[in-house]
Amino acid sequence: MSTTATVVTLVAAFMAGFSGVSVFLRATFVVEPLAEYGVPRRIWNLLGAAKAAGAVGLLVGFAVPAIGIAAAIGLILYFTGAVITVLRARAYAHAVFPMIYAAPAVAALALIA
Repeated sequence: MSTTATVVTLVAAFMAGFSGVSVFLRATFVVEPLAEYGVPRRIWNLLGAAKAAGAVGLLVGFAVPAIGIAAAIGLILYFTGAVITVLRARAYAHAVFPMIYAAPAVAALALIA
């Protein structure tokens, strides 16, 4: 794996992990928009777990590339769903935030696949 792929994958894992932990800790900047978009509170922990699992999967991908690829794809799908949720809530100005989190996962997938 190239240095670029390693750095981009680490950034993607950090960002996904940070986002997942922020949900678990009920950080205001994460949970207020979730409530505003109508995301049920009962699934917030599942959303955090999905992001955390993606972060761990990216890191495991250094040893088992297929898991890293699967994790990157999962994170891309997760954040695509987040963009759709934001757009359905008509919070168009907020759509950029899940895209920012998706970008390193997209780049990591392009570099490791």
